[in-house]
Parts: sequence; structure tokens; C-alpha cells
Amino acid sequence: IHLEQSGGGLVQAGGSLTLSCASSDHSFSLYHMGWFRQAPGLERESVAAITWGGGSTYYADSVKGRFTISRDNAKNTVYLQMNRLKPEDTAVYYCAAAPRGGLFHYTEEDEYRFWGQGTQVTVSS
Repeated sequence: IHLEQSGGGLVQAGGSLTLSCASSDHSFSLYHMGWFRQAPGLERESVAAITWGGGSTYYADSVKGRFTISRDNAKNTVYLQMNRLKPEDTAVYYCAAAPRGGLFHYTEEDEYRFWGQGTQVTVSS
């Protein structure tokens, strides 16, 4: 499936941003979805994930309580609401889709078959 990201940009510390990731493919609801990020010089890391029906969500400890992942399968879209942003949240953010079936190892990049194009989030101090 093709994933198209939107949102992101520059925000001051303490501010909020919402990232969106949309697909035109109606099989979107068959996929678990995840958000990853990669800061300069660092490896890409898992930020959050949500199961295909939205029944379960997962968060990295660094964003727990500040970020919220959600999805609207009727709109084929997954969201990442980011609140109380910190300069260390600065990174390129990617959405990704993992086929459902078996255990969902949401932090493992190999689980994900399709990726968005990435969007820059910059948090100024």
C-alpha cells in the first residue's frame, strides 16, 4: 500500500503537532501501523504503534504520556498527536504498515512492509 504523510514542521518546545499518514488503499485496515523516527546521526527508533483495529497501542518510554497514536480506518489514516514537544523529539518521522497475523513485534522494523516518505519535525528550545 502507498502511505502519504503530512504534518510536521517547526514548533517551539512545549508545543504540539499532529502527523497524519494516509493510504488510498482500502486494505489499510488489514495492517498494524507504526510511527518511527530518526534523528541525525542516530538509528531509526520506534515511537508508537497501533494494531489493525485500534484495540491496542504501544509507546516508547520517551514519548509515553505526551504522544498519542490513533487511526480512522474509514479514512484509511493513522495519526500521531504530539504534545509537550521537546528538542530531543527533533527527527524525521516515518509511518509504516505491518501486515497483521501472528505476534506483532511493533518495535521491529522488519515487521513493516510499507513506509511513508518521512516528514521533518523540528522542536526549537
